[in-house]
Amino acid sequence: VSMRFDAQVNRINATSNNITSAVSFSQTQEGFLKKASKALDRMSELAVLAQDVTKSTADKALYDKEYQELGAYVDDIATKDFNGVSLFGSTALNVTVDSEAATWAMSAVDLSTATYTDATQGMDLSAANGAVTALTNVKAAITQLSTDRATIGANLTRLNYTNEQLAIQKTNLMSANSRIKDVD
Repeated sequence: VSMRFDAQVNRINATSNNITSAVSFSQTQEGFLKKASKALDRMSELAVLAQDVTKSTADKALYDKEYQELGAYVDDIATKDFNGVSLFGSTALNVTVDSEAATWAMSAVDLSTATYTDATQGMDLSAANGAVTALTNVKAAITQLSTDRATIGANLTRLNYTNEQLAIQKTNLMSANSRIKDVD
């Protein structure tokens, strides 16, 4: 019995390590999304500035240049990875959550969806209605980003609760195992 408890404690330790890695993964996602949020906020500001009728064509071209660079920055974030695993893919990741290798599907966040690419690619703030279209698309991307950040927050909460549960289980198993060994 004691040997089985020892093995289960070791599996719990391994599971806890897996969950800690998933927490780090999610925290890295959140860090990148904070930067994407700032870029999208600025892009929305530029789209509004480009609609000013008192701005010259040269001014609008400068706004467009900055907008394009920020769009490229957000597109680049979509390609980042964590230890060789894409941070922003369309597939949920299965995280081991107990000593019996049960898994939980951690929700995916995909920055390559049309909601993001419509805002970051193909916009021209110097065109007649380009700034209006860009603003509409960036606002949609900001709304999607809020949803994605909430998804990551929910993932983090679940992972932290699961890790706390494992710590309690480990403590109880170690106590029971200690009593068995003391009797022996």
